[in-house]
Amino acid sequence: MYILDMFSKKMKLPGPGEALPGRFEPIPTAETHFISGRPLKGPFPEGVKTAMFGMGCFWGVERKFWQTEGVHVTAVGYSAGTTANPTYQEVCTGQTGQNEVVLVVYDPAVVSYDDLLKLFWEGHDPTQGMRQGNDMGTQYRSGIYTFSEEQAEAARASKERYQAALAKAGHKGTITTEIQPASEFYYAEDYHQQYLAKNPGGYCGVGGTGVSCPVGIAAVSA
Repeated sequence: MYILDMFSKKMKLPGPGEALPGRFEPIPTAETHFISGRPLKGPFPEGVKTAMFGMGCFWGVERKFWQTEGVHVTAVGYSAGTTANPTYQEVCTGQTGQNEVVLVVYDPAVVSYDDLLKLFWEGHDPTQGMRQGNDMGTQYRSGIYTFSEEQAEAARASKERYQAALAKAGHKGTITTEIQPASEFYYAEDYHQQYLAKNPGGYCGVGGTGVSCPVGIAAVSA
């Protein structure tokens, strides 16, 4: 019964007063990106923009974005929940409400937000609710966390397009992705940052549906 109760807690967001208390001080993390050496927390070059996505285990998700041309820096962390400055162990209990997310700082002159959305939709299965593959729990939910109304509109439009593309391809799932304004981003521990660069043979549980995502305004009527 105890095991079933713990599993149940991992699969639903904590209600009011149920989340762990967290802490006032940020947990220690890396200062620089393991691959590029750029500072994880800035300062960033003038003209770059920020995006944030949840797509399942953030180890594999981060690699998808750092390998994308035009992305200045990436970092993994926790967001969209209640507990402030959580640890990984706390997030894994399901009692923080936090999602495993990737912060993406990108140059819009090189890679557009639409391009990042295409990578997002095609890089995981957004129909699985509180899980991604074998990874189960609220921390693995699909989410787009926006920093402007422009991003929010693009995200909502792309969701409609991708749902239509899934249906056309015979995929019966309904997209469960949450789209909401970005809340506080809490950097994850040092060892999580660029994990698959430090551990090339490490676990990556992220996989897509195999369905291509239409990109851009012109794709709406395609």
